[in-house]
Amino acid sequence: MSEPAAGAELDRWNRRFSAQEYVFGIEPNAFLASQKPLLARGMRALCVADGEGRNSVWLAAQGLEVTAFDFSPVGLAKATKLAERSGAKVDYRLADVDKWNWDAAPYDVVIAIFVQFTPPAERARMFQGMVRALKPGGVLILQGYGPEQLRYGTGGPKQLENLYTETLLRESFASLEILHLAAHEGEVHEGAGHNGMAALIDLVARKPTRNLR
Repeated sequence: MSEPAAGAELDRWNRRFSAQEYVFGIEPNAFLASQKPLLARGMRALCVADGEGRNSVWLAAQGLEVTAFDFSPVGLAKATKLAERSGAKVDYRLADVDKWNWDAAPYDVVIAIFVQFTPPAERARMFQGMVRALKPGGVLILQGYGPEQLRYGTGGPKQLENLYTETLLRESFASLEILHLAAHEGEVHEGAGHNGMAALIDLVARKPTRNLR
């Protein structure tokens, strides 16, 4: 993404997050919450492009040690307020996905929920980074929108190339053990930002403990 384009994208998200209400609500993403059996107290978690903090706050409430980052200072300010109000401890960082140091620390779980503002080249670097950030045996939890979401228009990007397919995710995370990968339709009610019937795609994948690529 070029610098002017990146600046325009940041301005767009800052304006969006400046609304008084939480654009995507304050409850965790339903798919993430459904993966609670994979989570345990004391695990180190990384929330990618966490926005206003709903997912990081929920993870911290489950007893995980959570680091979360987003490129919008307005979104991070709201996330910090939500964490304080909830009594959750989260290490919030201001960073762009293309500048985040994926090799700084190993995590037991990496969470990427609707992180679909990235064009293909940047997305490939992000996906590679998320794999590197996982400890051996660590788990990636990801949910996004599929191409049919353009027909629904109930959230997500407007660019077809930013949407996910099963083939894209299987190829992008070929070095991981796929535990669950499914494209499906379902209702999403996450604030005004994600509201209504949607074309979803879910992924849970584990980093092997040996023979890593």
